[in-house]
Amino acid sequence: MNPRQIVLPALAMAAIVLVSNLLVQFPLNAWLTWGAFSYPVAYLVTDICNRVAGPVLARRVAWIGFAVGLTCSALLAPVRIAAASGSAFIASQLLDVAVFNRLRQQSWWKAPFFGSVSASVIDTAIFFSLAFAGTPVPWLPLALGDLAVKLLMALLLLPPYRVLVQRLTGKMP
Repeated sequence: MNPRQIVLPALAMAAIVLVSNLLVQFPLNAWLTWGAFSYPVAYLVTDICNRVAGPVLARRVAWIGFAVGLTCSALLAPVRIAAASGSAFIASQLLDVAVFNRLRQQSWWKAPFFGSVSASVIDTAIFFSLAFAGTPVPWLPLALGDLAVKLLMALLLLPPYRVLVQRLTGKMP
């Protein structure tokens, strides 16, 4: 496996986690934080890696992104946010890889879409319950708003997924 295949996606993943951990602290309104818009891009990175190089690379990128993202987040975000993010991130990324692999032979859009949808549900449930349960933050409306944006982003990121996979492989997914 070429180290270059891992470095750029892992750095992108770590940056997405860090930015999302910072942005989740800033509500846009009563049911949404800014982190809802950046985090779904992590599934795009995982799905492109999975389609282009397979599940082994996708899982490695997720683990490296997790380690780097968690370390940076622990330095820049509250510990509870960093721990919740790390737990939700790795569980949802590994689920995304598994669902993607199960559907990879079907229509080009099914694997990335259903992988992202299932991972988004798990990520939202884990992150918001660990990060905000027992605090005065009204986290249930935030979790529902966050999930709604993630599901919309799963749909909106399908065209970039297709274009990037085509450019990286020279063929349609």
